[in-house]
Amino acid sequence: ALLASLVASAAAFAPAQTGRSVTSVSESKADLEALAGGLNPVVKYYDPLNLSDQDFWGKGNEATIGWLRQSEIKHGRIAMFAFVGYITQSNFVFPWAETLDGAPHPSADLVPEAQWDAVPAGAKWQIFAVISMLELWDECGGGGALPHYTQGRQPGKYPPFTLFRDNVHFVLDLYDPFGFNKNMSAETKERRLKAELNNGRLAQLAIFAFLCADKIPGSVPLLNGIAIPYSGDPMIPFE
Repeated sequence: ALLASLVASAAAFAPAQTGRSVTSVSESKADLEALAGGLNPVVKYYDPLNLSDQDFWGKGNEATIGWLRQSEIKHGRIAMFAFVGYITQSNFVFPWAETLDGAPHPSADLVPEAQWDAVPAGAKWQIFAVISMLELWDECGGGGALPHYTQGRQPGKYPPFTLFRDNVHFVLDLYDPFGFNKNMSAETKERRLKAELNNGRLAQLAIFAFLCADKIPGSVPLLNGIAIPYSGDPMIPFE
C-alpha cells in the first residue's frame, strides 16, 4: 500500500477544477461551513480542534484555511490512488522486469506492504525524487504561473508545466492534458469537486483500515479473513 501511495502521489496532485467559486476556494470559515453542508448534510461542519480559526506561521486565517484545504485535497487524492493500488497489487503485478538486471516485480502473493519492502532502495529513491520535484513545482506555482495556495490559488489546482515545456522540453500537464474539460460547466465542476472530497475522505479511512488490519490482526473486524498479516512497519518506508 505504501508503494501505491508513493507512486500515486506523482499523479494525485492534478486538480479537479479549473475555475474559482465561493465554495471551491473556501478562503474563509464561512466558505468552509457552506461547503461542508453540501458535502455531508448530516454531519455538516465539523472542526473539533478549531483549526479553521488558527493562524499558522503568522500568515493569517485565510492563508491557514488555504493550507488546510490544499492538504486535505492532496491527501485525499493520494489515498484514492493508494486504495486502488492496494486492491490491484493484491491481485496483479506487471509481468515485465522491474529492474534493469531483469528482476521481476514483487509477487502478488505478498501483501502490498511487503511488496514495497521488496522494492530495491534505488527504485524507492527514484519515486521520492519524482515526488519532491512535483512538490517543488507546486510550491513555486509552476514558476510563477499561479499564486501560492495560501495566497489565493484555488486549493488543489496544480500549476501547468508551461514554463518547463517552453524552456526545457515538452511535457503534458497533469490535469486535463488534452483539454477535454475546458468547456465543463461550473455546475459540473462544483459537483465533481464535492465528489472528489467525499471520495478522498472515504479513501483515507479505507487505506488505513487495511494498513491497521494487516499490522494488528482483528483491529478492523470487517476485514477479518481478508487482511494478510504483515510483520513490518508501514510507516517506515526504508526499514
